[in-house]
Amino acid sequence: MKRTIALAAVLIFVLAASAQAATLRLLTWKGYAPEELVQKFEKETGITVEVTYSNNEEMIAKLRATRGAGFDLAQPSQDRISSVQKEFKIYKPIDYKKIDKALFIPSMLEAVKRNTLVDGKSYAVPFCWGTSGLIVNKDKAPGVDSYKALLDPKYKGRVSYRLKRPTLIAMGFALGYDPFALYSSPEKYKAMLDKIEDTLIKAKPIVQNYWANGDALLQSMRSGEVTVAMAWDNGGWKLHAENPAIDFVAPKEGALGWIDTFAIPAKSENLDAAYKWINFMMKPENAGYFTTKENTPTASEGAGKFVAPDVQANFDRCFPKSVIDNIKWYPPVPAQLEAMEGKVLDKIKAAE
Repeated sequence: MKRTIALAAVLIFVLAASAQAATLRLLTWKGYAPEELVQKFEKETGITVEVTYSNNEEMIAKLRATRGAGFDLAQPSQDRISSVQKEFKIYKPIDYKKIDKALFIPSMLEAVKRNTLVDGKSYAVPFCWGTSGLIVNKDKAPGVDSYKALLDPKYKGRVSYRLKRPTLIAMGFALGYDPFALYSSPEKYKAMLDKIEDTLIKAKPIVQNYWANGDALLQSMRSGEVTVAMAWDNGGWKLHAENPAIDFVAPKEGALGWIDTFAIPAKSENLDAAYKWINFMMKPENAGYFTTKENTPTASEGAGKFVAPDVQANFDRCFPKSVIDNIKWYPPVPAQLEAMEGKVLDKIKAAE
């Protein structure tokens, strides 16, 4: 009897381990794991994909709470990795032998490798990139080409932006600072934040809403409730397909450029599945499908020929060479500065 019970226990353990090995627990942004590609991956590999949607702040919080457990693969932005890793040790170094480097745009792979370097080891590879800037209804707000439009009384009640750090960075550039150049000087960075705080509190009567949900923002622009917003480029392109008067505009101060990545949580239990997913998503045909569906370019080498012509037209229209050269790419952000920014955002939100 005891032997039967022992064998049963072993069998249960083996089956549980097998099920775990056949599952990829993915912590990612909404839209980054299209159902069609999930199904394709599962069919090709036999690995089940469990997707949890999140954002940078929540990813960090979840992985800090578990010390890097609970997920096999995460997709934080490249500027939110090195300082977090130094302090909390929530990621594993990337094993580049398991990455098919030929699938990546070399310059982007090297940039992320460099920007996520901690103690001689790198902690991410690039997935996709994009920018935030302005979405403008050009019929109702003609000529807008600066973040300063978000402060302009002529658009009172028709302005929207998030109360998040990209807005603070954008306002820094709009007010004549170079926020990224101040990263090395907390005192000067705080002085800039004090000015931004004062400016955005004074501008609160101009704001229709501080958007938190991208779909809700797009609906506000469709209805005409909002005519000038700070948001991501692909949101502007979705609206442009419906109404040519609305489009993404890269501000003259420079659009803010981000790169989202693949990173391995410290206690990932299925490394094999994680690396298989990375290589699968970076195959040109899969990356091209993703870009067409989400209007978001990837770091996949050769994916362009798999992107739909109308989607490619958005890049050609909004990102001529001069605009690309003026993109302000986010460098790794020091943790100390994020804490300062959080306090400023709270004060702006609470101000009457």
